[in-house]
Amino acid sequence: MMHRTIFALLMLLSCQCALMAQVDFKRLLETYQHLHAHPELSFYEKETSAYLAKEMRRIGYEVTEGIGGYGVVGVLRNGEGPVVMYRTDTDALPIVEETGLSYASKVVAKDEAGKEVGVMHACGHDMHMAVWLGAAEQLAALRAQWKGTLVFIAQPAEERSGGAKAMLADGLFERFPKPDYALALHVSSTMAAGTVGYKAGFMMANVDMVDIEVYGKGGHGAYPHTTIDPVVIAARIIMALQTIVSREVSPLEPAVITVGAIHGGTKGNVIPDEVKMELTLRSYSKEVRDALIERIGRTIAGVAESAGVPEELMPKLTVRPEFTPALYNDPALTARIAGALAQKMGEEQVIEQASVMGGEDFGRYGLTDDNIPILMLRLGAVKEEKIAAAAAKNIRLPSLHSNKFAPQAEPTLKTGVRAVVVSIQELLTTD
Repeated sequence: MMHRTIFALLMLLSCQCALMAQVDFKRLLETYQHLHAHPELSFYEKETSAYLAKEMRRIGYEVTEGIGGYGVVGVLRNGEGPVVMYRTDTDALPIVEETGLSYASKVVAKDEAGKEVGVMHACGHDMHMAVWLGAAEQLAALRAQWKGTLVFIAQPAEERSGGAKAMLADGLFERFPKPDYALALHVSSTMAAGTVGYKAGFMMANVDMVDIEVYGKGGHGAYPHTTIDPVVIAARIIMALQTIVSREVSPLEPAVITVGAIHGGTKGNVIPDEVKMELTLRSYSKEVRDALIERIGRTIAGVAESAGVPEELMPKLTVRPEFTPALYNDPALTARIAGALAQKMGEEQVIEQASVMGGEDFGRYGLTDDNIPILMLRLGAVKEEKIAAAAAKNIRLPSLHSNKFAPQAEPTLKTGVRAVVVSIQELLTTD
């Protein structure tokens, strides 16, 4: 581990020397801390978008605000050549921060239901924005070394899977130069700071949020035989759903059905009239996604019928509209960028990753009729000693969306900027 750490530091120092001439990392670190301390919820990123737009104008980009809500687009034209789009996400989560950082968020806001919630950048979007600005600034300073057009977009509402869809619907690919390639980056809570990860093909999953309403006939808990108990029916449904993945989907196809919430009843001796459940479904292919939804509908109907539920009280299945499609990294683009990163940053620092069942709406940019090749990289964000200590003690480090998640700021920021600049320069025409 010591050898790897020394190697990583040497590589970072050698690779960052050019960076330091164009990017003021002290200022960029302060920018990151400011963004961390001032998070905003999905669809409410008003101040964040204004801040990013102001910084991009300072750097020299043509900036347009208000794309798909609080989306920002910065364009830098530098002669004939490819068009490369690079995306950052800007929204935070309704979480009370408990990192203990001096710049920790103390923000409280109202959510969609009007409830006051803490707000925190628990998924690393603050780091994504800081890297986005740092890469934009360095590439502007290095115009003599590339030809083409940069389209840097700051996308709102990733956490609620609406931002990419909204920006596309607002004419992102019609109003601005259409990209030949689209890139993004996401921090990792399991990779060491100073490393970059890649995965060709499916990297992240289809995400569906599903509601099930189970109906019955309520009554006294002492006389269950006079009722149709929706609590029992819901329990049977939960157990029956577990066999869909294990017995009705090929074991070679990734799939997940999770019942994350169940609500019903008001008192222990009262059988209610209904129970509501909230589920998340995960898959990669359209075929598996469609099969999961169809088989859930069939299963809940079958369980209800076996319990004597009349036709007018059959369970209701609702698939929410905030669907997130699977993120598919173009294999040829992935191989090209991974090779360039390994050459510039060192093979030990560029690591192939496994696919995960999390979701990311960046995948939408590769699903239009334009068939744009896309790639999302992973950015290590955890101090290597912490990873080793956690492994030795068999404990889990704070994950993304944890109230204790905080990247190791400086090396993560520098590695992120370097990785983005190397990736984009690889795709741009040089003299």
